[in-house]
Amino acid sequence: MIQVFAFYLFASIVLVSGAMTIASRNPVHSVLWLIFAFFNAAGLMLLVGAEFIAMLLVIVYVGAVSVLFLFVVMMLNIDFAEMRQGFVHYLWPGLALAVALAIELFIAVNAWTAGGIELARRIAPTPDTTPNIEAIGDLLYTRYLYIFEGAGLVLLVAMIGAIVLTHRQRNGVKPQNIARQVARRPQDATRNVDAPVGQGVKL
Repeated sequence: MIQVFAFYLFASIVLVSGAMTIASRNPVHSVLWLIFAFFNAAGLMLLVGAEFIAMLLVIVYVGAVSVLFLFVVMMLNIDFAEMRQGFVHYLWPGLALAVALAIELFIAVNAWTAGGIELARRIAPTPDTTPNIEAIGDLLYTRYLYIFEGAGLVLLVAMIGAIVLTHRQRNGVKPQNIARQVARRPQDATRNVDAPVGQGVKL
């Protein structure tokens, strides 16, 4: 019974968090809603017995991708001074959200201890004695090999496209000459000057 309750709880929160990620006007709030969705998606992975994918969601997506999104958002022109003025106003909603996350973690651990939902057997049947990581590797390189290679090709094309767009010729941007930089001697780049006190430096 607790498994079904945890499934509907996590699934509904994932849907709401995904909608709020798109609907939020504040980019910082959007990233925080995205992190909330990742945490609940990890709870769903725990319910189906995919502990490895759950840990990947928390470590890779929350710990790396979402933090990268936050860095990008912080590089934008956002008036954080105005946002800090409402810290007291958002204190209690933040505490309520933290308590909700703690309760969800407690429910997820109890549901996982009681036994996961037998959904994984219908999607990708694997022996019970096979560890989770070995089962994922076996499925990726046998049953889903072509899909896995296709995803790798898509990522390769995206990487090549990013490199091509970065190195394209743009007006007002001076291209980098690596050979000229390597051939440059230290004495051509720096000059030691003994500047008298109070007289400045002649350029």
